Amino acid sequence: MTKDLNPEPKPLDHLTLRGARDAIALTDKTGSMTHGELDAAVGAVASWLAGQGLIPGDRVASWLNKTRLACIMPLAAARAGLVHVPVNPLLKRAQVAHILADSGAKLLIAGASRLRSLEGGDVPTGCRTADEGDVALVGDAMTPSNASPDELAAILYTSGSTGRPKGVMLSHANMWLGAVSVAHYLGLAADDRTLCVLPFSFDYGQNQLLSSWYAGASVIPFDYLMPRDVMKAVGRYDVTVLAGVPPLWVQLVDFEWEDDVARQLRTLTNSGGKLPVPLVRKMRDTWPAARIHSMYGLTEAFRSTTLDPELLDAMPESIGRAIPFAETMVVAPDGSEAAPDEPGELVHAGPLVAQGYWQDPERTAIRFKPAPSFSEYGGTAVWSGDTVIRDAEGFLRFVGRDDSMIKTAGNRVSPSEIEDAAIASAMVAEAVAFGVPDERLGAAIKLVVRGSDGAQDEALKRYLKAELPNFMQPRDIVWQDELPRNPNGKLDRTAIEKEFAA
Repeated sequence: MTKDLNPEPKPLDHLTLRGARDAIALTDKTGSMTHGELDAAVGAVASWLAGQGLIPGDRVASWLNKTRLACIMPLAAARAGLVHVPVNPLLKRAQVAHILADSGAKLLIAGASRLRSLEGGDVPTGCRTADEGDVALVGDAMTPSNASPDELAAILYTSGSTGRPKGVMLSHANMWLGAVSVAHYLGLAADDRTLCVLPFSFDYGQNQLLSSWYAGASVIPFDYLMPRDVMKAVGRYDVTVLAGVPPLWVQLVDFEWEDDVARQLRTLTNSGGKLPVPLVRKMRDTWPAARIHSMYGLTEAFRSTTLDPELLDAMPESIGRAIPFAETMVVAPDGSEAAPDEPGELVHAGPLVAQGYWQDPERTAIRFKPAPSFSEYGGTAVWSGDTVIRDAEGFLRFVGRDDSMIKTAGNRVSPSEIEDAAIASAMVAEAVAFGVPDERLGAAIKLVVRGSDGAQDEALKRYLKAELPNFMQPRDIVWQDELPRNPNGKLDRTAIEKEFAA
């Protein structure tokens, strides 16, 4: 836990005031925007939102590609006193409908094609829709807010091990101090240029923007079709900072990089999965001037740990130590602090801990509980369910996750969402989804179904492609007449995974 870095958290929209007014804050295919122009655009969008009949505390959802508006929305909603609900642009209408209903969104902003994809009943009563082209980025600008740091600023939806995605509530302080923390330990500077390739609906992706702007640096929002596009963008925009997940790094190191372009990159960050030692070596060879930051975290506690790049080769199995404003503890089964080299549950405390799950007190009570008695911060802590080991020097090593989440291509996927979709097809009676090791994805999805007509395999695949985003698609579907059951008559998931994992 870092104590010498302790700025007072501010309203999130004040990030627009951090950079030099005439310095570049954002560059995209249409041109550049200075920090002063960014502040004016945030004020204009906030004024537009206030003119839509919304009142402070209302939720506004955005379902957007990485447009300028997508970059501005987190700050504009905060300035207008609203709660931003970013929706992953890869999601399909069924997942979007759930998020709109669960969050109680009063407004959905999306492109025309996405709005046309919605069907009757997808947009709940009381929620209006707006085409992103109708949102004014210029005009009368609302002045910076005076929101309390504890006020709710965003709800980020993340999949749980069971059921549909749950909304994690983040305050202004959570997001502001997250930006401060990351900018500090990455050493971001005003001359940095961050290529934003990760979805802004993820805390890791959204922090690309916030930490860069806190440092007075500039961002390049970038949607790519092929990994080669990322390499070209690094050269085109003189990128110095790039955040990614293991599957992207696997693809990027396979390209022939021009030496001067490769040496532009000075900061690389990884989360969403472990970096295998052979991949680290390839990354070192590909980007010799870059510092590689291996990080660990979960949305409920933002980022948890980072490993000093200088230690990555010597400690490839470590997830590092706590980042600024985070306290990480290893708790033994009896509630005491685990001894060095003793496995225990990873527990997080401090001002980065979220406010709980939106309108879900039962699940909040399970994950958000009082901090252990030996905590320095105290208060509410996030009990991760992850088992870790801390060595004598305080470095953590990840052992395993207690839930059944599938982490594939940097995404956390709920098995039940895939299973529910398969059963909804009416082609199968029961389904079990789980992850299997995959060199490029980290984990690939295997779906085992009970159904007598394996000839419907292609029809089921087509159905799932229409209903689920690409990262939720099973790599393999196994058809069975019967599935193993436990003594209670329920599907024996452990036996099914053991039998079909190969």
